[in-house]
Order: sequence, then structure tokens, then C-alpha cells
Amino acid sequence: MIIACDFDGTIVTHEYPKIGKPIPFAIQTLKKLQEEDHHQIILWTVREGALLQEALDYCKSRGLEFYAVNSNYPEEEPEHGTPRKLVADLWIDDRNLGGLPDWGVIYNMIHTGHPYEPAPQGNLEDLRQKKKGFFARLFD
Repeated sequence: MIIACDFDGTIVTHEYPKIGKPIPFAIQTLKKLQEEDHHQIILWTVREGALLQEALDYCKSRGLEFYAVNSNYPEEEPEHGTPRKLVADLWIDDRNLGGLPDWGVIYNMIHTGHPYEPAPQGNLEDLRQKKKGFFARLFD
């Protein structure tokens, strides 16, 4: 599987242009996905130039190297001024709808192929209603 992963707010806390604090288990999880599960990890970030190199050096010093950076494959050279459009099977980004799940949850989702389901909220009657399909609830 090809996985595109953001840097700021996903691997480290969002303190752009500085490099933030490490997000627990981000690097370890990405390394495990590469080494044990044989996924290709692409770094997908708005960082360019020296700021991008800082991020790459940060990850490399912790044992994480990417299959490609802001491109679909290592040899690809993005055209200057052209937005990057990547092809990936999965995107890991703190700006996801619902935010970034814990990295343990992310690993289990990818490893098992099961989607993320947040813990149910509310009282018992609310939970019963949520179990019914959307259209069934409309016609109750």
C-alpha cells in the first residue's frame, strides 16, 4: 500500500516553520509499517527547500526514510509552481475530518484493514438510535 503522510501536526506537533515536539509513536509506527508490513511511505508536506530538508533530516536521524517526498516516486521532479498531486491508497494527516487518531489506532486500522470507529457517545437510548440506519431513524 502507498501511504502519504504529513509532517507538521502529524509526525511532530504543529509549530511550523519550526519543528515541533515529536508526536508519540508516530516515527515508530511509520517505521513498523515500512519494515514489517512493507508499505511505501511518502512524505507529503507543504515544506520546501531548507524547511523540507530539516524535516527529512529530523526523520532520518530517528531512523525513518521515505520512499518518496512530495512525489509519487523517488525520481519524480515536480515542475516548479505546479501543485503536487499524489497517488496514494491512504493519507495520514492531522487535518482529516475528525482529526488525527492515536498512532496505535492508525497502525491497527492499516494492519487489520478495519476502519476507525470512535467510541460511542451519549446515553443508552441515543446509542440504540445510532445503531439504526440513517433512513430508518428518519421514518421512526
